[in-house]
Amino acid sequence: MVVMGRIVAPYGILGWLKVQPHTENVDSLFDYENWWLGRDSVWNEYSVEEAKVHGKTLLVKLDKINDRDSALVFKGKQVAVPRELLPPTEENEYYWSDLIGLEVTNKESICMGSIVDVFETGANDVLVVKGDKERLIPFVAQVILQVDLESKTMIVDWDADF
Repeated sequence: MVVMGRIVAPYGILGWLKVQPHTENVDSLFDYENWWLGRDSVWNEYSVEEAKVHGKTLLVKLDKINDRDSALVFKGKQVAVPRELLPPTEENEYYWSDLIGLEVTNKESICMGSIVDVFETGANDVLVVKGDKERLIPFVAQVILQVDLESKTMIVDWDADF
């Protein structure tokens, strides 16, 4: 499963959900008729009945979720789709979920920790790396020197004191 967003809250009284997408385009999740809600390895499949863009979030009505109380249960759950349904990535392009857990070292071979989150700032994506301290590292070509998904490592041009 590839995490594509997170449910932030119920919306209204008819079982709609407000979703924060983790996709390049806000409406990319609309490409999938079914979404999987859950966390870690526990996922349940739901059919999308209706969906629309609401600013930088999505509003979605899924089957089997018909009132505010049943929608509230899903607050904080992740939205995912199976990897085989996703288009292949281009060279030097990655799904955020593939970056989570990579061990980050700088070009001086100092281990900075592992990636625990990725978020968008508008200007560029930012990696949240936790090790001896938390570091925010911009995900831009001049900083990211090498990404090796097989060995789960990343090399960056970033000072360990930042």
